[in-house]
Amino acid sequence: MAFRRRNKSYPFFSQEFLIQNHADIVLTLVIFILIALMFEATAKTAILFIQPQYNVTTLSPEGEVTVYHYGWKDGATVLFYLCIVIILHAVVQEYLLDKVNRRLHLSKSKNTKFNESGQLCVFHLVSSVWSLYILLTEGYLLHPSSLWENYPHIHLRFQVKFFYLTQLAYWLHALPELYFQKVRKEEIPRQLQYIGLYLLHIAAAYLLNLSRVGLVLLFLQYLSELGFHIARLFYFTDENHQKMFDLWAVSFVFTRMATLTLMFLAVGFGLARSENQGLDWDSGNFNTVLIRMTVLLLVCLTQSWLLWKFIRFQLRRWREFRHEQALRKKTAAKQPLRPLKRDSLGHHENGVLKAENGASPRTKKLKSP
Repeated sequence: MAFRRRNKSYPFFSQEFLIQNHADIVLTLVIFILIALMFEATAKTAILFIQPQYNVTTLSPEGEVTVYHYGWKDGATVLFYLCIVIILHAVVQEYLLDKVNRRLHLSKSKNTKFNESGQLCVFHLVSSVWSLYILLTEGYLLHPSSLWENYPHIHLRFQVKFFYLTQLAYWLHALPELYFQKVRKEEIPRQLQYIGLYLLHIAAAYLLNLSRVGLVLLFLQYLSELGFHIARLFYFTDENHQKMFDLWAVSFVFTRMATLTLMFLAVGFGLARSENQGLDWDSGNFNTVLIRMTVLLLVCLTQSWLLWKFIRFQLRRWREFRHEQALRKKTAAKQPLRPLKRDSLGHHENGVLKAENGASPRTKKLKSP
């Protein structure tokens, strides 16, 4: 199964061969792991990559429930789903984005941004719907106090743990994709910034047993980013679509305010008033003043940095708009109305001399010498 059109063949083990066929190579690795499930000698090892580990059966009013906690074996599961995400990335690029790009005829820089927004638009849509479904089924939205009550939340349902593992897999896969997609050197620092921030916040919520608060924050963030990338996709198709950026600006500011409010409510007040205080690695309790202040400081610095970038972006758009308006006024002032040329016999109209009464004047006959 080939994901890319083969316009030119490259020698094996070369850089271009790896870039052109990376999805096929990863797909082969995934098939080998799936085949390993068929043999008893390798099934136990293969299951580490496919199924989330550290499951525990507990009793609840609903009966026996299987819950999970985290451990070092989660790294194998993240690695396997990282390969799955690379394959899905290639499928979306080949069968959706490349077909749209061939119709739009964008420049190279716009083409790169269009592909980036297209990939992130699909991911943010799936992740926002998925996180909203988890929040509704787990009852976190109807009972906000459950976000910090009974901390530490060391036991996770299958859908919660699988969500976090796939989130880590996606943002880790974005690192090799910078190489596979041949991203320009000027764009790499910007993309590394938001990839690193996502990995840091998701890993902190997962490892510090703040998974419930992290779910709400990820839902808000992904919903806001979905609006931005949809607006940018529409802008690349038609540059007159500017109003969607204004709608995104409102949602962006709301997301920043909601994120800070929720973090101060859950971590600053909820966990601070909890009776279960102290640091205990075995029970997964990280409810100390130092850790709470570190988490709040990290979130506040991140939100402040995002707001600062947002204000710079809006100011740049405002300056460009004012500059365009000034240029339009100057060009309009430099083009006065041309007066009609008149002479004693009449005036010119479409290159023909007309008399004052509208009739063409008679031409004088030249006398022969």
